[in-house]
Amino acid sequence: MCTSETSCGCATSADTAGSATSAPDGIRTTYTVSGMTCGGCAKSVSGYISALAGVTGVEVNVTDGAVTVTSDAALETAEVRSAVEQAGYQLVS
Repeated sequence: MCTSETSCGCATSADTAGSATSAPDGIRTTYTVSGMTCGGCAKSVSGYISALAGVTGVEVNVTDGAVTVTSDAALETAEVRSAVEQAGYQLVS
């Protein structure tokens, strides 16, 4: 987790949390993640979530903590939570 925007310590590399909608390119689910403060945070969270099976896209908005995941099929929230925690952050919803 970042301690400040200029000193990022981020690595760059059947629960129903999130809000899912169907889209032409797959299922889009938006989650809220706490603790992100900079682009390095976004890159870390995106990288871990992108590694999940079936994920085709990840959009991160650091300002409001929104992480929108596009996937081929519905994801288990536990999988997303684990990926977010591995990145050093907390899945709020």
